Amino acid sequence: MPVFVQGEAEDARVFVEETETLVVNAHGALIALSRKVAAGQELVLKNARSQEERPCKVVYLGHLKSGKIQVGVQFLQPAPRFWHIDFPPKDWTPPAPEDHLN
Repeated sequence: MPVFVQGEAEDARVFVEETETLVVNAHGALIALSRKVAAGQELVLKNARSQEERPCKVVYLGHLKSGKIQVGVQFLQPAPRFWHIDFPPKDWTPPAPEDHLN
C-alpha cells in the first residue's frame, strides 16, 4: 500500500519519502525506507489513497535490502481504520491445511 513518511533528518531538516508498506496491521506497519531513522523516532505516516495522516514512532529497525531498511512503526494512538481494510477478529484461526483438500 503506498504511503508517505514524514520525519526529521539528522540535520534537523524535514523529509518526506514516498514508499510502500510491506506489512500492515491495526497498530502500524512495516515499511521500507531509504532515509536513516532511529529507534523511538517519531514520524508521520500518510495513507496515499485516503490522505489520512497518523503520528507514529519507530519500534523496529530491520535488514537493509535493495538500499532500503525495513522499519516497523507503531501508531501513537490506536488507528484500526487507517488502512481502510478489515482485520480478522482476535479469536480467528485459519483452517487446517487438510480442510482445503476436501
